[in-house]
Amino acid sequence: MTNTMEKKYIPLATYFASASKSSMRLTFGEIEQIIGQQLPNAAYLNQSWWKKNKLPAKHFRAWTDAGYIVSEVETNNYVLFQKADATDSEVIHEDEGNHDILLIRPAEHGDARSLIMLQKAVESHSPYMLYDADERVQSTQQARKTIIGWKKEGHSTILMANLNGEHIGYLFVIGNPQNRVAHRASIVIGIHQKAHGKGIGQQLMEQAEAWAIERGITRLELTVAAENHPAIKLYEKMGFVKEGIRRRALMIDDVSHDEIYMAKLF
Repeated sequence: MTNTMEKKYIPLATYFASASKSSMRLTFGEIEQIIGQQLPNAAYLNQSWWKKNKLPAKHFRAWTDAGYIVSEVETNNYVLFQKADATDSEVIHEDEGNHDILLIRPAEHGDARSLIMLQKAVESHSPYMLYDADERVQSTQQARKTIIGWKKEGHSTILMANLNGEHIGYLFVIGNPQNRVAHRASIVIGIHQKAHGKGIGQQLMEQAEAWAIERGITRLELTVAAENHPAIKLYEKMGFVKEGIRRRALMIDDVSHDEIYMAKLF
């Protein structure tokens, strides 16, 4: 069970618990994106680390509790996981079915570099983000400091959406330490272009709301470009209400655009 497992592997256990394929191949990099931290040196150096299935080791429960075993390891490259109840006569296809595995979790300090790259990828394709393509200047160290600081302070968080082992979305909940505004927080969300239409934005926002309610936040607010109709449709579906317009708030390709204020009360 996950409560007997080292904390860093709980997201990996959640990932396997959502899996239905009889066989899955994950690269070392994908596994590290799932857990938000680096794998130990032993995982890179020794195939036996992946084949362990006895205490005091606990990491193996991340996949064995979901019914998977490790059938193949290519050191420093990938691991092939197979359902333990698959018979030898079965032909295993890694790409069988079309079942996506979506994992949403709070960002860890090991996500810093991936988060920056994801933000830049989103900003390079979306005309409605605050930053232009290639305008963001942020170091991995700065992002890591933000993640660690927010986790310690507790009034803000970053949620990461991982689809099939790859980070494809994020959501910032930016709260306030001051007593008079501690009940409210702002949302910033970004989804990679290749993951549009999969309902990931809605699931990110649902988890953001759950996080906010748990911390006594009663108002979530955001701004959205008036022409960003898909985003507005999503926010309205989630119960956000338009509260006003900030005229000429954005300059996109030297053309002014209005922004809409939206909020949801709990």
